[in-house]
Amino acid sequence: MINLDENALICDFAETYGIYDYGSLPVKLVATLASGLRENARIRLRAANMTVSQDTLLLASICDRIELFRYGFSKDAEKGINMPKLMVDAMLNKSRNVMSFSTPEEFKKAWEGL
Repeated sequence: MINLDENALICDFAETYGIYDYGSLPVKLVATLASGLRENARIRLRAANMTVSQDTLLLASICDRIELFRYGFSKDAEKGINMPKLMVDAMLNKSRNVMSFSTPEEFKKAWEGL
């Protein structure tokens, strides 16, 4: 898990156990604590190559189905226009352009370039 995303593991340990320096702990204890993290912990989502938890996807799917059902009775549906955007598609879209910055200067430089 450390090789997968050390920052996610650090955040999960801090949030769940109040541990900020896992490196000072025995390896077996770190492994035990990592296996005890909740299902929707950052590192678990990362390991499953997911961006959101299964519960969140299920709720979004339910909302999408209701919205599609409602849309089916609209005049737009008769014409085949203005189909609603689905939340699940937005949550699973891996092609989003996400930028991150290590310093405020990097952010300012990128901001000026937009």
